[in-house]
Amino acid sequence: MTHKKKLLDLVRDKIRFKHYSISTEKTYVFWVKHYIIFHNKKHPIEMGKSEIEAFLTSLATKEKVAPTTQNQAFNAILFLYKEVLGIDMSEWNIQALRAQERKHIPVVLTTEEVQKVLQNLTGIYKLVVTLMYGCGLRMNEVLNIRVKDMDFGFDKLYVWDSKSLKDRTVPLPLKLKDELQVQVKKIEEMHQKDMSDGFGTVYMPFAYEKKYPKAKSETKWQYLFPMNNISKDPRSNVKRRHHIHPQTLGRNIKIAAQKANLNKRVTSHIFRHSYATHLLQVGIDLRSIQELLGHKSVETTMIYTHVVSEMNKAKLISPLDF
Repeated sequence: MTHKKKLLDLVRDKIRFKHYSISTEKTYVFWVKHYIIFHNKKHPIEMGKSEIEAFLTSLATKEKVAPTTQNQAFNAILFLYKEVLGIDMSEWNIQALRAQERKHIPVVLTTEEVQKVLQNLTGIYKLVVTLMYGCGLRMNEVLNIRVKDMDFGFDKLYVWDSKSLKDRTVPLPLKLKDELQVQVKKIEEMHQKDMSDGFGTVYMPFAYEKKYPKAKSETKWQYLFPMNNISKDPRSNVKRRHHIHPQTLGRNIKIAAQKANLNKRVTSHIFRHSYATHLLQVGIDLRSIQELLGHKSVETTMIYTHVVSEMNKAKLISPLDF
């Protein structure tokens, strides 16, 4: 006798099938569950536009959540209806009381400030952050690089399944080529030892593991920046070597920024902002930067023209100084 899967399990399955991260999985499941409980455990298939609007409005007015949190909840519900239930919401025109996000001009570092932070990083974390800046990568993208993604022959890096689900390639910084080749060699040796110790598998995207069951044991699929220790996969409970934890990388960046005595809030994303701004400053066109960053729309990339504009304003002087 086969048991029908519960809705939240179907949500998890769909998220994994689409290669979303475990943090996205936890977030979406949380909000779907919250949405159902809000409406007294009524099944979403029996609800629609009015129930979604009531839920989102309650988040804004009663729970006083931040705009980003409300948008996160809305995205989870969109995913539920479109991807899991197969319901098209495009004609619903949701009119909940939506909090408006403030559009911030991103904080960037000068090239000198970037170097100061890098000089205060050591070991693998220095290589990770240098590559993140040198290629304009998001933290999730740099941590998910596999050995196979490094193309030393054509000096490029493949970036798969990024935030926009738009695959792209970026030029590999030539200054890092030798160091990255040494890192690949270390991974090959580490993987051989893991295999001999009875481990050696790596997390594979949901569909790939079914289609290529042996790939998870191949060296080319191993993470370029792995953890020091074997750990248990929270999804499958399989013991294997995952990539460096985002919190660990974030903590190392914070400590390096403090040592560099910078009066700016330095996070992993500031290196991506700095990459785009520095390219714009030396004359790289906006469309090229859009492709390098993997932005769906050039409007997203245009924020960096405002950054450069503000920098140019800083060069203006008072009439008193003429």
